[in-house]
Amino acid sequence: MSRIRNALEFVRKNGLNIAREILVNLALPYLIYSLAEPRMGEVDALIASSAPPILWSIAEFARHRKVDALSLFVLLGIGLSLLAFFGGGGAKFLQLREKLVTGIFAIVFLGSAAIGRPLIYEIARAGMARGNQKSELERFESLRNNKYFRASMMIMTVVWGLGLLLDVAVSVVLVFRLSIKEYLIVNPIVGYVTLGSLSLWTFWYARARRRQGDARRAARAAAEADQQSPK
Repeated sequence: MSRIRNALEFVRKNGLNIAREILVNLALPYLIYSLAEPRMGEVDALIASSAPPILWSIAEFARHRKVDALSLFVLLGIGLSLLAFFGGGGAKFLQLREKLVTGIFAIVFLGSAAIGRPLIYEIARAGMARGNQKSELERFESLRNNKYFRASMMIMTVVWGLGLLLDVAVSVVLVFRLSIKEYLIVNPIVGYVTLGSLSLWTFWYARARRRQGDARRAARAAAEADQQSPK
């Protein structure tokens, strides 16, 4: 019963956001392509179908008006999405170029881990700042130089990078296996599954590492108390 209540509570809190995501990233692009393709051709119809998610990203960026890791990610995505439609080529080439946006994000994740500045830290920090989680943000920032914490940030960053690369690989296969209409339905679902799986894993892993950290601190405190107690 508790799981059902939790699920219903999640839907209640996030139902509008979920519906909006489906509308902007799946329903509207599919509808626009279906209506435009007979008159405009595949390439121009694909470009037209990309308008809703790009315009929505611009609106979200303008609404938050914050220069942090999240907003820079959105801005980078907008720029790369727009650049993906220049250079000509056929419909499948256009689909592949658009998917390169995810590939570049994956490389950014892996590159940040390679230089010792894990991107997950900056994204989590920006999310807490936006959510006005002051006490949690202060605790989070205080752990920045902790070796266990940094190792966790590195692992999460690498997993996200590899997960996004896997998403790109699956999408490339779909481009050549599915029709454009089928791709416009299936590819967003693959993306949501990828992001959902990575988010759930991150939540589980962060909680597990936090419990391990609490256990280490408790053991250290007990050892110190034992050393200070009279023999």
